[in-house]
Amino acid sequence: MTSQHQNSQTMKPATAAKKLGVYLEATPADFREGVVTRDELNALQAEPPAWLVELRRTGPHPRPVVAAKLGVSISGLARGGVTEALTTEQIEALKQENPEWLQKERATQAEVRKEAVRIKQVQAERAERAERRD
Repeated sequence: MTSQHQNSQTMKPATAAKKLGVYLEATPADFREGVVTRDELNALQAEPPAWLVELRRTGPHPRPVVAAKLGVSISGLARGGVTEALTTEQIEALKQENPEWLQKERATQAEVRKEAVRIKQVQAERAERAERRD
């Protein structure tokens, strides 16, 4: 693969928006209608333009970002009836309201994280024992 081929590598706007952590439909039309090169993506990440800074700050945010800000899984959002992108203001309002579904999903997510840590510890202990046997 030549360096020129790498420089011309492009992606769909949806892929670039996902990598930037923004909701595609909220991006400017020229971003949504074209293709994004790897260099353009790197430039957007290194020195985000005003529209990107504002979009990241106020939203609307894509579901993975909403889920992370609420401390739940994407599936948990769906179970709670949240299927659309939310603004930062809407996310904060949900946190303040703290509905039962959000409390339940946060508890579920906390259990999932604890279990992941436990499994990682068990695997590390097994690897250590196997290393000592060798």
